[in-house]
Amino acid sequence: MPYKRKTWQEKLEDSKSMPKIVPLQANFPCQRALEKMGATIGDSVVLAPPSDVLAIMSTIPKGKLITLTQICERLALKHGAQYCCTLTTGIFITIVANAAEETGSDVPFWRTIKNNGELNSKYPGGAEHQKALLEDEGYTIIQKGKKHIRYLVKDFEKYLLK
Repeated sequence: MPYKRKTWQEKLEDSKSMPKIVPLQANFPCQRALEKMGATIGDSVVLAPPSDVLAIMSTIPKGKLITLTQICERLALKHGAQYCCTLTTGIFITIVANAAEETGSDVPFWRTIKNNGELNSKYPGGAEHQKALLEDEGYTIIQKGKKHIRYLVKDFEKYLLK
């Protein structure tokens, strides 16, 4: 039987037996990122399902932005963990964005940006599409680089959801 690739929507609906709360261990895929946030070996880390990421991203109002770190903070709080796996959450953010585009849903995925204000090239249409959507909402986007172009939201900190 040939392998049938899952749609983005199917990936979004696959909870993978999550949420799971696990202790942070050495060589954990997001260990370095979590240690930069203050985590130490043994701290509790939640692996939250894509549906939880969707729930957060769906509520970002016009005029506000949210980052991966902010989503992780909300997921850790919701599940009673000290931290949230930034790697799986980042993957699920991409899945939410692509599922929204695939199904034509109204999830404002373009309002989720990287921690440094950078736009996400893994979103449908790439960073250029996210740039256009954010500019339509009144944000100023700055271009950095000439060969490897990156886009950032100007003064993104003042637009972050509290």
